[in-house]
Amino acid sequence: MNSSPLGAVTSVAEVTNIDRFGLWILVKEKEYFLSYDEYPWFKHAKVDQILNVQLQHADHLHWPELDVDLCTESLDRPDKYPLVYK
Repeated sequence: MNSSPLGAVTSVAEVTNIDRFGLWILVKEKEYFLSYDEYPWFKHAKVDQILNVQLQHADHLHWPELDVDLCTESLDRPDKYPLVYK
């Protein structure tokens, strides 16, 4: 069995910061800010739940403990993907 060397990055999606305004996530060398105003699912989540993010199918972010799924295109082009029904 082969394993990654110590200190090697094994994920291409990583939460890099969490503060009172939102969180920052690094996906394939691009960083996104998700404010709690726009992404309220994270506001009262536990840190461990927020940090447990998976990148699936190259463009699909999944937080299994929060049942939250986001496509990276929706982060790149939020105007095309409104989160509020009008």
